[in-house]
Amino acid sequence: MPQTGTYLVGGAVRDNLLGLTIKDKDYVVVGSTPEAMAAQGFLPIGKDFPVFLHPETKDEYALARTERKSGKGYHGFVFNTDPSVTLKDDLLRRDLTINAMALSHDGELIDPFGGADDLKNGVLRHVSSAFAEDPVRVLRVARFMSRFAHLGFKVHPDTLALMQKLVDSDEMETLVAERVWQEIKNALNQKTPSVFFMTLRECGALARLLPEIDCLFGIPQTKKWHPEIDTGLHAMLAIDQAKDLDNDVAYAVMVHDLGKGITPKDILPSHRGHESAGVPLVKAVSQRLKVPNHYKKLALLVCQWHLHAHTIMELRATTIEKLFSRLNAYRQPKLLEKFVLACEADATGRWGEAFQTYPQADYIRSLYQAARNIDKQPLFEHGYQGEELGQQIRQLRISALQSKKQELIQK
Repeated sequence: MPQTGTYLVGGAVRDNLLGLTIKDKDYVVVGSTPEAMAAQGFLPIGKDFPVFLHPETKDEYALARTERKSGKGYHGFVFNTDPSVTLKDDLLRRDLTINAMALSHDGELIDPFGGADDLKNGVLRHVSSAFAEDPVRVLRVARFMSRFAHLGFKVHPDTLALMQKLVDSDEMETLVAERVWQEIKNALNQKTPSVFFMTLRECGALARLLPEIDCLFGIPQTKKWHPEIDTGLHAMLAIDQAKDLDNDVAYAVMVHDLGKGITPKDILPSHRGHESAGVPLVKAVSQRLKVPNHYKKLALLVCQWHLHAHTIMELRATTIEKLFSRLNAYRQPKLLEKFVLACEADATGRWGEAFQTYPQADYIRSLYQAARNIDKQPLFEHGYQGEELGQQIRQLRISALQSKKQELIQK
């Protein structure tokens, strides 16, 4: 095992072996000191341990380190970055074998824990029992599964057992909201986002972190509209439909049906009123995870009004105009488009050919353009102002919507 030098480590080595595009390069430096790094022009950026930016490439270079558990949670570690720390010592502290490989400057693969074989066999396996010391690793494994499940990857049974051990302890409660949100946020646009949630559910972490989603499984829906029946399964199908959309749209899809988790049992499989019932739950989840305000705003709109989008063809022009106003569509057309895309992911996230298309999307767009493009100039010339002007504008929009509806019906 090499004792000194600089090595490419982690995700770049893993993705290179998988033939994937390398996004970021991280390096570990063995046998050096912070003073020596600074003398070479590297910029220190690490708070807990010495990490530096290369003066030209801006890639990250970290001194080889070991870590020892000293308390609870993600920050409960003591780090040692003495020059005597070896490359193997540094790789040993990492979470998964596929992330515990290094590449020397001359292309030699250093793989002391069998990461290359695990890549070939599609296995996510922990490097050591120290895996169970860091609750973030439960989320990371779930995220890696959402990224690699389509390649046939599975979580090693022993690793899953350690994940369950972490969940059964009180370590999960030490996770800060920002860290949990970051992993969820990153998972939503992976290859198969639903696998992130299903992996968390398998080890019991979903019930701890997102009980509002975990409780959806096993709750029935009307088969006519949801051939998959299970509400939790629908949530997963919809989440996968949103994987290529903007991250805030994917989040809105993730939480759009939370109200179904508290539907009174005596009215099941109907979920009458689940939209309004879900609003306080979306607020609670968004606050707990500390999601950005624009994420929460869109999520609340989708939760409250997605059934209006699905039934748009049956709605009266007056109701449609109110919907556009509630969505603030006239001032924020991009917000309306995000709303439409989220509703489309919800509608197509179901089993059966009948739900593979969503004509309501273009129908909404056409109606909106008609309402938006009314000519307001005559109203200004007539002298309308204030509330009266607003009422006149609304009447023009309703008339435009009625005309457009008739036009679309006749097509």
